[in-house]
Amino acid sequence: MKKAVLALADGTVFEGRALGYEGETVGEVVFNTAMTGYQEILSDPSYKGQIITMTCPQIGNYGVTPEDVESRRAWAEGFVVLEASRLVSNWRGKQTLHEALVESRVVAIEGIDTRALTRHLREHGSQQGCITHLDLDHARTIGRARQAPGIVGRDLAAEVTCAHPYDWTTGTGDWAPWPSGQGSGRGTRWRVVAYDFGIKYNILRRLVDVGCDVTVVPAATPIEAVEVLKPHGIFLSNGPGDPEGVPYAAKSVEQLIGRYPIFGICLGHQILGLAFGLKTYKLKFGHHGANHPVMDLRTRKVEITSQNHNFAVQAPTALVDVPKVPPVIDTRYGQLALTHVSLNDCSVEGMASLEHPIFSVQYHPEAAPGPHDAAYLFHEFVRRMERHYA
Repeated sequence: MKKAVLALADGTVFEGRALGYEGETVGEVVFNTAMTGYQEILSDPSYKGQIITMTCPQIGNYGVTPEDVESRRAWAEGFVVLEASRLVSNWRGKQTLHEALVESRVVAIEGIDTRALTRHLREHGSQQGCITHLDLDHARTIGRARQAPGIVGRDLAAEVTCAHPYDWTTGTGDWAPWPSGQGSGRGTRWRVVAYDFGIKYNILRRLVDVGCDVTVVPAATPIEAVEVLKPHGIFLSNGPGDPEGVPYAAKSVEQLIGRYPIFGICLGHQILGLAFGLKTYKLKFGHHGANHPVMDLRTRKVEITSQNHNFAVQAPTALVDVPKVPPVIDTRYGQLALTHVSLNDCSVEGMASLEHPIFSVQYHPEAAPGPHDAAYLFHEFVRRMERHYA
């Protein structure tokens, strides 16, 4: 098989075999600890600008199925695995991973020590890298990694958002994480405007499941255009990169606070934090995987969650241990409680306003891939709209 190289900006080089689309790519190298879900991961817009390393040693054994994509295309800049299966053992599988990568024009590499790469990223942090099948000279490849644009300050949401508003009407059907009949609340349909900073299909399905009529709008949609749609609630989606790279989003959200119930996920959570006057920061190597433990400080319940982010909301006082009660912060729009924290590093994983029907989480309650522990949060959004308009 053809040789390939992965070079990091700090001069570390891994030699392997070419996989996927033949070519060269650059991006921030991160690692994902999920054992399955590679198709959803590749098509998650939150990975725009990043090269994904899968820590699971074999990837691709159940193939690729068109119904399982999470957006209109693959967004990952590159893909790194130890072993890519060329055999598909799944009655739903239509392609091998290699064939799907070629079709999606994703440059990838296999046959490298992904355990060693993951340990290196944990110790030294996520950094720019270059995968090449073309020019295998180490010095030149390292140079291209060092010249690659970083994600700090970039408006990556503008690169993945939709071009025009559209309505979404499809739910999860037989794949819903709750028994049939439990997803529609009291039968009321709730008009929800979803800001698309890089939204995943399964978020939209979950919103429909709980009784929402969803209109998706581009990331830079002004509040005047939102008001024309007469929504009952606002949803702020996941997305890639630095929340401070999309300042227009936080400014729009500021104007929505106190006027509508708001639910934010991932980048939407960070943007909501900026709108309330908090700060964000870049994590050393991010949270990427389907097995991250998070505690709800209000109930002490622990959820296993799906996560994909490199930035986080900064607590005014750094959390070095799990608080006994939710810390409360005075903000420009009233008090805000920090409701959830990561049990891995005590970073902020959830917030809720004590004065407005507004809440957000850093993780992905819609999963895809991942566990369904937090699917109840979509019901919580509906309950907040019910109470607000009662």
